Amino acid sequence: MTSYRRTRSAILEATKVVISSHGVRSASMIEIADNAQVSRATLYNHFRDKESVLRALIEFEIAQLFDGTRSLDQIALAISADSALAQMRRSDGAILANLASEVGDPLWALARSALLTLLGEPVRVELALRWLLGQVFAPLAPDAVKEQAAAI
Repeated sequence: MTSYRRTRSAILEATKVVISSHGVRSASMIEIADNAQVSRATLYNHFRDKESVLRALIEFEIAQLFDGTRSLDQIALAISADSALAQMRRSDGAILANLASEVGDPLWALARSALLTLLGEPVRVELALRWLLGQVFAPLAPDAVKEQAAAI
């Protein structure tokens, strides 16, 4: 892994830690840089602002969720257990709702494509996508996740 990729990865990991602790609104670029153990200049060389760091983190998280080796229930359980999403539900509901409602965003196409590979049927993809979105806002207990994923 190159130095650039290691630094970028450290910044994204730090962003998730900061969001998990304080939420998006309270997160600052200074705190992200400090947590990533990089200078502010290095942070700004990688990302122009907090929104671009957040977008990169979301892209990374989606890629990790839909990496091709997980089942639908494993994806839902990962969403349910995500500490950054849990903090956003508590402190940044409006930001989370705004992110989720931008269905024209290319990230939705990425998620749809990954689900199509996993599920094989477009109708099931749309149902699964809506169900997973429900997990973002109101996670179910693991038994209910397994039961509902099997029904999809």
